[in-house]
Amino acid sequence: QVQLVESGGGLVQPGGSLRLSCAASGISFRSYVMGWYRRAPGKQRELVADSTSGGRTNYADSIQGRFTISRDNAKDTVYLQMNSLQPGDTAVYYCNAKFVDVEQGRSTAYWGQGTQVTVSS
Repeated sequence: QVQLVESGGGLVQPGGSLRLSCAASGISFRSYVMGWYRRAPGKQRELVADSTSGGRTNYADSIQGRFTISRDNAKDTVYLQMNSLQPGDTAVYYCNAKFVDVEQGRSTAYWGQGTQVTVSS
């Protein structure tokens, strides 16, 4: 059974920081691209950042330079360090694990339950 368990969300003032964690189980962690997505009120879910096992990362333009994704392959955990948080970062943040089968031309994805991040004074 695949589980992605997020933690670290909460209420923070503008300019503050939070660190999200996502502990994975039931998957071969190193084979998966691990990512963070978010869904703000009234908006569609969007990619925030993702990371391959080899450390290649990809970031949304809106958070470039403020957020950092990292992963610990020994602990099957991915992190999202969020600095200089703004009210526009308020959203539910979801952990995602994606396996791409290049030979079969298909992918498999799993999602966490989400963690709320609220940036407000």
